[in-house]
Amino acid sequence: MANTTADLESLLMQRSLTDVQLLDAAEAAADFRILPDATVIKIGGQSVIDRGRAAVYPLVDEIVAVRKAHKLLIGTGAGTRARHLYSIAAGLNLPAGVLSQLGASVADQNAAMLGQLLAKHGISSVDDAGLSSVPLFLAEVHAVIFSGMPPYKLWMRPPPEGVIPPYRTDAGCFLVAEQFGCKAMIYVKDENGLYTANPKTSPDATFIPKISVDEMKARGLQDSILEFPVLDLLKSARHIREVQIVNGLVPGNLTRALAGEHVGTIITAS
Repeated sequence: MANTTADLESLLMQRSLTDVQLLDAAEAAADFRILPDATVIKIGGQSVIDRGRAAVYPLVDEIVAVRKAHKLLIGTGAGTRARHLYSIAAGLNLPAGVLSQLGASVADQNAAMLGQLLAKHGISSVDDAGLSSVPLFLAEVHAVIFSGMPPYKLWMRPPPEGVIPPYRTDAGCFLVAEQFGCKAMIYVKDENGLYTANPKTSPDATFIPKISVDEMKARGLQDSILEFPVLDLLKSARHIREVQIVNGLVPGNLTRALAGEHVGTIITAS
């Protein structure tokens, strides 16, 4: 197997980009983490931001406090307004790529609002090309906000069924964490984590503190707490090999999770 830069370059010039030997050589190449000391936090749209002041203000205070000891990339979800847009657009028979743009507009709005609430603390929201300035924000104020929707827009991969974009804000935040080589990915939602059933409608649902992707799929839980494609992204990731889901409505949960405590549910790649 080729394992040097020269071997890899030679293969790149001579082979198809899907050639098995070329893929093996690329896999063996030295790895590099761009922001290994940063953590990505996804603030749920429907679960947190849509609840308004009562849910958002305590979380804002917690973010301001914890950023003194942690570097944070804060992604925003879309939530109820996006679901309303999806409903209308799907009824008009519009494709997944158009729905992706509509959902992104809501996640953008949530990022803008969170950015305004944190502005007096020097924490800004960035988008698209602005992500290139993330290292500067992290160095200066230890935090930055971004819209969680991946920018696929019309290039969104169509789902197997229906037109709802399969890669939404859960996936977008995970991809930022993985591509920047961050140290952790934390999802802030309105439940303690993963259950055997929806705890909002099934009072006898059992809490699951830790589980693997394969176990989730075997038990039919693959679409119960995170967007389904996130599990496959987690399985194939190099850097982020587990994600943590915490209840952001409980004060201190985010702080504890950032400190390395097992709060909520941890989902592992293997």
